[in-house]
Formats: sequence, C-alpha cells, structure tokens
Amino acid sequence: MKVIVLGAGVVGTASAWFLAKQGHEVTVIDRQPAAGLETSFANGGQLSVSHAEPWANPSAPLKVLKWLAKEDAPLLFRLRADLDQWRWCLGFLRECTPARTRHNIAQIVRLGLYSREMLGEVLAETGIAFDHGRRGILHFYTSRREFDAAQAPAQVMRGLGCELDMKTPDECVAIEPALALARGLIVGGSMTPSDGSGDAHLFTRNLAAACAARGVTFLYGTAVERIVVERGTFAGVEVRRAGAFRMERGDACVLSLGSFSANMAKPLGLRLPVYPAKGYSLTMPVADPARAYHVSLTDDEYKLVFSRLGNRLRVAGTCELNGYDTALNAVRCAALLRRTEELFPGAGDASRAEYWTGLRPATPSNVPCIGRTRFPNLYLNTGHGTLGWTHACGSGRAIADIVSGLRPAVDFAFAGGR
Repeated sequence: MKVIVLGAGVVGTASAWFLAKQGHEVTVIDRQPAAGLETSFANGGQLSVSHAEPWANPSAPLKVLKWLAKEDAPLLFRLRADLDQWRWCLGFLRECTPARTRHNIAQIVRLGLYSREMLGEVLAETGIAFDHGRRGILHFYTSRREFDAAQAPAQVMRGLGCELDMKTPDECVAIEPALALARGLIVGGSMTPSDGSGDAHLFTRNLAAACAARGVTFLYGTAVERIVVERGTFAGVEVRRAGAFRMERGDACVLSLGSFSANMAKPLGLRLPVYPAKGYSLTMPVADPARAYHVSLTDDEYKLVFSRLGNRLRVAGTCELNGYDTALNAVRCAALLRRTEELFPGAGDASRAEYWTGLRPATPSNVPCIGRTRFPNLYLNTGHGTLGWTHACGSGRAIADIVSGLRPAVDFAFAGGR
C-alpha cells in the first residue's frame, strides 16, 4: 500500500522505517525543512522505561494546587478559556485513582520494554550514531516523603519486568560521583541499569536518511491543511507547499503530528485526548569534566532530567499547560540553570547555555494513542507526552504491524479515536 505518515518527528520517522521494512510505499509529510525539528529537537534525551509513573497519580491533585502560584513549578496549569484544556484537566483528575495509576503504569512499562527491544533491532541494522549513553538512569530523591511514596510504583514496575533497584544516598554517589557535592541533599534513589540516553534529534535525522535509502519519500516544507475522507475512508491529505495547494493521495494514513494531531483529527469528528504540554531544556558544553555527570539522572523534586550527550550537558523538564504558546519563559529557563548549578557547580559552561522549548503531546493518562480510528485506513501514533523518544521504535513497529493487518507483539491497549 501507499501509506502517508503525517509528521517527521521521532515517532513518525520510526513509523515510516517499520512500514517501509514491511514493504509499503511510504511518504512522510512535515512542515519543517528536515526531520526532528519540533518536539524531538532538544528533549531530555532519556530512553527511560523506568520513567513510567504517570503525572496523573493519587498525589498529583494536591501537588498541582500547591504549584498553581509558582511560576517555576514543575507542573504548571495556566487555566485558559479553552474547552479542550478543561476537558483534558478533567480527564487528568479521573486518571488520578490508584487503580487507574496501576493500569497506566502497566501500559507504559510494557510499551517501553518493547520499544527498547525494537530500538536495539534498528541499531543492529543501521548502526545509527546519536551520542548513545548506556550507563543506565539514576533517579534520585531529595524528599523523604517522595522517596517513600516511590516504593509502591517501583514494586509494580519490577513486577512488570522493569529492572529497578532502590539505592542509598552513598550508593547514588558511587554510581554517579558528580553527585558528591549534593550528597547532603539526597535521601535515596533508584537505578535502572538497562535504561540509557541519546540525542533524539540526531537519531531522527539519521533514521530519516536510512528511511530515504529504503525508498521512503519525505516531503519537507509541506504543511498539512486537512485530512480528506471520502465515502467513510481516508482518501488523501490536502497539503500546501510554497503557497500552492494540492492533494496527496494514499491507501492509508498514520497521524503522527504530536500536539497538533488533535486539531487535525477534530474536523473528522475524532476527539483525541491530546493537549500540548510545554517543556523546557538547556544545553551547554562541559566546562569541567571532573564535575560533569556521565550517568543520566532524574531529579524527582524538580522533575528534571540530566543527560550527557557527548561533550554536551542536556537538562530538561517541567510541564506547562498553556495552549500552543512556544515563547521561552525567562523564569522557567533560569530555574533549569539554577538547579543544575546547585547540584553540579561549574560542570557546564553557563555562558554558552542554549534554551529551547517544545510542545509535548500529552494525554491525561500518559498512555499514547496508537491504533485504528473509526475510519478503517486512518491510524494514530501520537500522544506520547514526555516518552516519545523512549516509545518511538516500539510504537513505530506496532503501528506498522496494525497497518499491515498483523497483531503487534506487545501487550498494550491499542485504541484510536472515536
């Protein structure tokens, strides 16, 4: 079949790779001039199966209320006259029960483990380089209450096959000596040695090149105006390039436009539970190798992740629900650098720090939308939130199987839009 993939981020490009491997003629359409230039461009870099506890959990409502007045809060709701935002928030609250949290953790872990396996297959076949770190992820806690609360979710993850070991403060420092100056803050941690990190943009760009070598067509600089349905089935997409409109027809379509997927699906009567969650990152060169971290880290209190990308330090995190605004907020940018300097003083060259923000396509449950819609040849691969990089290869392989009429190998609740 001729399959059109909408979106050349890491998820869309991975979808194209696996669809091409299964023999389909694939065309990828993206408004940017190259692959991986939006949400995949400068994310946290973690390949983190262990980052499976969703934002929506029993402790979240009280935390959100506490953070409402804090401009640099880890999770910030900027309430707007936006029905989609309010509907998303209500959905978020519904997902905060213990039963829903356990269910969602199971979905996220299973997809993450499968995606790690599929990434390994891609790397074995392509040899793609992307500053891949293989030293695991250390999640450290500076709050005794949060560390104690993490025990139950960790037990659930271990039961699902996620290698996750609890660590003492001294063990945390032994794993990552750069934490020595922050030893007095740390009350405990958890280590997942099979997790890792890497530059999602570099991976996406190189995978797109591998796709092109397989015959995948990329239409860059091409905006998708609307999805066209005729007689109840997908017929094509109307696109705009250099001011000219035309129709790109296909036998099937995979909608993978990140935060913009919901807006594209809405005219078709499909309501996707996807809303933009604005995240921030800073990237700076290593200044002092003796103070710079090598193991990828997660700071629980500030909800930040730290990844080593070659000779660069990447720090990312926070979540701001503020519609489609992509302006950099100086307060939130400064908070990233301030926490980094607190934990790793002098490790990076702050004078050369580069700040970035992107819109992560979040669902209330943190479980992505992967599968069929009510239109038999229109499919979804979107809504991955903070885990698009982690789940990209597993999601890409799964949607390729579904498009091809095969049953995916992962135990996941595949579902589409109504």
